[in-house]
Amino acid sequence: MKRLGIGLLAVLFSLSAYAAKNSHTVVLTETVQVGSTKLPAGPIKLTWTGTGSNAQLTLASKGQTPVTVPVKIVAEKNNEPSVSTISINGAQVLQEVQLNDLTFVFQTPPTAVAGN
Repeated sequence: MKRLGIGLLAVLFSLSAYAAKNSHTVVLTETVQVGSTKLPAGPIKLTWTGTGSNAQLTLASKGQTPVTVPVKIVAEKNNEPSVSTISINGAQVLQEVQLNDLTFVFQTPPTAVAGN
């Protein structure tokens, strides 16, 4: 029974380590729009699945329902984590999120932004 418990702990640890590889927190300096959802300034937890053009990114802000969007993941070295936006009808629309070793490119066309 003790062996089973140790094995279960090892599996749980490896699953949490795997999840940690596909998550990161960035801090937004201003409110940004992703599709029809506005994310407030502050820390945003990013969690992703998939690779390349078949990836999904979930953005979670404290107190809000997480939003999941299709993204393209590009493996590239970046100097530091950053966020790229474009202003559309007065709203800052999220275009890219750059981490140290990869970039998320949002696949939602700017014309799909609702409510502007």
